[in-house]
Amino acid sequence: MPERRPVSFRVRRRVAAMLISVAVVHLTAACRSTRVVQAPATVSADTFAVVDGRPITRDDVEKAYRRTRDTSQPLSDDETLTAKLALLNDLIVQDLLIAKARELKIELPDTELDAAYNDAKKNLDDQAFQQELGRRNLTAADMRDGLRRELLTQKVIDREVVSKITVTDQQVTDYFNANKSQFNIAEEAYHIAQIVVTPARDTQVNNGTGDDAATPQAAAAKVQMLMERLKAGASFSELAMGYSEDPESAPRGGDLGFVPISRLRQAPAPLRDAVLNKTPGSVNVATAGGVYTVVLVVAHENAGQRDLSTPAVRDRIVETLRGRRAQLVRAAYLTAIRANAKVENHLARRVVDAQGKVQGVAPLAP
Repeated sequence: MPERRPVSFRVRRRVAAMLISVAVVHLTAACRSTRVVQAPATVSADTFAVVDGRPITRDDVEKAYRRTRDTSQPLSDDETLTAKLALLNDLIVQDLLIAKARELKIELPDTELDAAYNDAKKNLDDQAFQQELGRRNLTAADMRDGLRRELLTQKVIDREVVSKITVTDQQVTDYFNANKSQFNIAEEAYHIAQIVVTPARDTQVNNGTGDDAATPQAAAAKVQMLMERLKAGASFSELAMGYSEDPESAPRGGDLGFVPISRLRQAPAPLRDAVLNKTPGSVNVATAGGVYTVVLVVAHENAGQRDLSTPAVRDRIVETLRGRRAQLVRAAYLTAIRANAKVENHLARRVVDAQGKVQGVAPLAP
């Protein structure tokens, strides 16, 4: 394989880092709270969805698409429409969570938005930033609004989920005793995870969205989208479960476990270079024959038996258990919040009625 290279967030990627993110973690019980439904929205060709009476428009989806996609990578009409349908679904979920923020009276101070906005573009000069906005046909206000919605959603998550998930000492001990062999490192090893994207239609895709890049252009665009979501703070394991085209590791969130350094040294140079001497938490991308592999270095361990007196062991177990609980609650909440809402996906209905023979997202009669 050609050499793997560290992820380089170029100008367009830094701007795209302020994209909308899908935050779907909540307590299931919170879904039973009273929801406010607005008066029915007027449905036109530019109405792509209506959520509890609140419209999501063509412009909303187009802006999200321009934030999250590298438009220099051309896609077919079918691939473009598939991407926009997925983004519309993300916007529907985000709308429900923003409504939850209003219900909880969660607000975002201007100082926090300003700080996040400046941090997102801190390595760009004003001219480069404005040029990239122009290339994407976006304004600074568009980017600030996307970031504002993302931060509000995260505040809801923090309030409703993160602050309420607890891991007891007994749970940590039970996990350690049941998985003690995982903490007996025979030789130096790296814990890694992966997201695989191929440039051709796969016979078996076992991911949560069914997404499968079918062309080199679609594969490149998909990796771009994944990297932008990771830069924006999305969970690697969630993206792997949702989008990885490796049928074995996708259901595990891309987790490959600890790989001994002896095996890594025997691996092709791109894989070896993407892992060895890399800091835990770093992400690298490699290509070979058009196949992309996004590699996350989760941890690096030296040889030896670990026990619970080692802080890193306890921290890793707590993180694992909290992550599992968050995934469980997320899946349950997402199902419940959609079930408790009145959601009309007009774009999806139009695509079905047209049997997919829609060029792009040209206006269709509602």
